[in-house]
Amino acid sequence: MYINITDSDTGNNKGSSGALVHYLDKESWMFEDADPELWFNGSASGIESYQVRNLLDKNIAKLCHDDAKFFLININPSQKEITHLKGLFEDGTKAEFKAFAVKIMDEYARNFKRAGVTSNEDLLWFGKLENHRYYSFKDKEVKTGTVKRGDLKPGEQMHIQVIVSRKDITNKIKLSPMNNSKGRNVEHSKKVGQFDRTAFKESGEKVFDETFDFKRPLTDTFRYANTQANGSLAERMVLAGQQNETGDRNTGPGTEKNTERERLEIKGFFNAVESGILDLLLEKPDYDPLNPALQKKKRRKGKTQSQELTI
Repeated sequence: MYINITDSDTGNNKGSSGALVHYLDKESWMFEDADPELWFNGSASGIESYQVRNLLDKNIAKLCHDDAKFFLININPSQKEITHLKGLFEDGTKAEFKAFAVKIMDEYARNFKRAGVTSNEDLLWFGKLENHRYYSFKDKEVKTGTVKRGDLKPGEQMHIQVIVSRKDITNKIKLSPMNNSKGRNVEHSKKVGQFDRTAFKESGEKVFDETFDFKRPLTDTFRYANTQANGSLAERMVLAGQQNETGDRNTGPGTEKNTERERLEIKGFFNAVESGILDLLLEKPDYDPLNPALQKKKRRKGKTQSQELTI
């Protein structure tokens, strides 16, 4: 389960949400024969696009011209997770996945640790389920000419995009998931809240596993991928010990090749190039880009690699 948040520094989210809302409606006009997926949140479904745009664009009290007005959250299950859901719910899979997104937004709200912001009901947000992903110019298949940009990617590709307002549902409280406080500065956190993006990503896995009784191997966890990419040698050795203790070994024909491919994809999750919101949507949304400039700054301050995970 890969969950990432588009940063205001890399996404065009300082003006109207209209362009993004229109873009996320693409499957409605690309696949006219299919039933259109409408917008939803924790209290309603079948929300029209103009309502989403109007509500988001009006919920910007006391925000400056160059402030982020909204953020884009990508909720991206793996092929294994989608297959698991379909095995449990069959025709009800989409409804269950949307209900899961509501729980993720509960986690998003609680992560701020702000009074008055305790669940998805305290946020202004709208989700859109998409059934397909598309090749972008950065995919190797496009570069080699085997497919064209915009072609459909094969396999299970269901995912959800969420637009969430910078302001809470009352239009009074500013909420930014780009806040790096994590509670270390108590006084600062009281004023602007806090947000631990690593904890938020991990919570997505935990909620999925507990909700759908999904048995996730250690090697498929965000913690494992994060530690392998950014952890110290000691941290990686601890994980290796845990892997041996639990007997966490994938078995079956072709498993070693598949596991190595998955690990390379997860590694790419931490090394992808930054893009704007619309470019991110065209790319494989499993990947969560790093901010090289921020990395460099943090290293000068003596931060450990495990502290350098950013959006």
